[in-house]
This record gives sequence, C-alpha cells and structure tokens, in this order.
Amino acid sequence: MSPVDPETDSLNSLEERIQQTAQLIARLRRERESAVEEAAVARAETARLAGELKTLQAERKQVRTRIEKLLGQIDQLSAG
Repeated sequence: MSPVDPETDSLNSLEERIQQTAQLIARLRRERESAVEEAAVARAETARLAGELKTLQAERKQVRTRIEKLLGQIDQLSAG
C-alpha cells in the first residue's frame, strides 16, 4: 500500500466539496422555481377570491335592501 499524496488528497477533497456545492445550487434553484410558481398560483387564487368576496358583498347588500323593503311593506299592512 502506498502512502496517500497530501496534494492528491486535498484535490480530491476540493473536488468533492465543489460537486456538493454544485448539487446544492441546483437543488436551491429548483426550490426557488417551485416557490415562484406557488406564489403565482397563490396570487391568482387571492385575486379570484377577492372578486368572489366583492360579488358576495354586493349580493348581500341587495338582499338586505329587499328584506328592508319587504319589512317596510309588512309594517304598512300592520298600520293600515
């Protein structure tokens, strides 16, 4: 068995660390892309829900107005 050359050992260690760093960078890029896509979906869903909320609030206002009108008519019948 021959002794391990310190330069070769250092070079192997450096090469391994560079490969690990490259893999980490690739994984982080994939995660970032996924997060960006999820954020876009969330923004679209938020916009959709905001529109739905606005519609529901308008419908609620219309229903309230109609009920108030009906109650006013009932009051007129009771008074008359």
